Amino acid sequence: MKLLIISDAVDTGLWDYFTKDKLRGADAIISCGDLPSSYLTFLVTVANKPLFYVHGNHDTRYEWEPPEGCDCIDGKIIEFKGYRIMGLGGCMKYNRGAHQYTERQMKRRIAKLRRPMRQGVDILVTHSPAQGLGDMDDPCHRGFACFRDLMDRLRPQYLLHGHVHLQYTPNVPRTHQYGDTTVINASGKCFIELPDRPETPPKKGWLLRKA
Repeated sequence: MKLLIISDAVDTGLWDYFTKDKLRGADAIISCGDLPSSYLTFLVTVANKPLFYVHGNHDTRYEWEPPEGCDCIDGKIIEFKGYRIMGLGGCMKYNRGAHQYTERQMKRRIAKLRRPMRQGVDILVTHSPAQGLGDMDDPCHRGFACFRDLMDRLRPQYLLHGHVHLQYTPNVPRTHQYGDTTVINASGKCFIELPDRPETPPKKGWLLRKA
């Protein structure tokens, strides 16, 4: 399974200079937030593949202009091609804007998903990084400590995030390794590939939506 991961910065090669070969082999697109809804709508249309997204702290415009044809996985766990994907958008609270959370509030969001988490999570999609793994010292760009706790508990293969723009912070690496989890900053775009898996039906009554 091949995934295109995007976040924060529009890639002009995908939008202004798009050619179909640039998405060849991609099974789905995942947005980690803070991208124009028109960009997501364009990509899901030309790719003709699912696009899953979480909210960034600047995505308030999605309320009146949501990305068409895309699936919001913020605060949900879905299954796609045999992989369980958990979405937790937003960043650390730094003003009264939307999609911002205190550490305690993010812990509560995670707690609401504790039942479906029992089946495990393979890919964790967030907007903010985890504390100490590609975050910054200012109040806006600090990462969540509870994301580290979540990785300790679930051991997902990947944590995909945005929020920290790599073009403005060249000394921050795109990837980190935390235990069994590869942490990837999706700023701009990147691809990841995972082995194919058989798909399994969801258990009745669980908070799980089949993509």
